[in-house]
Amino acid sequence: MKFMDILKSPVFPRGHRWPFEKRKTQYESDVTALVRKMLEDESIQRDQRFAWDRWRADEHATNR
Repeated sequence: MKFMDILKSPVFPRGHRWPFEKRKTQYESDVTALVRKMLEDESIQRDQRFAWDRWRADEHATNR
């Protein structure tokens, strides 16, 4: 798989704070709540999907 069109990672302004809230019905750490909130952002979803697809297509990753 060739990656001719490299996806630009999202850039957020310095000091950007993610307004996350932990789940009330079950235990959730601050980090898990933050990651869950960040993945709601479409630009981060695209970036992570691209990174995952690139890693899966890397022939060296399967030989480890």
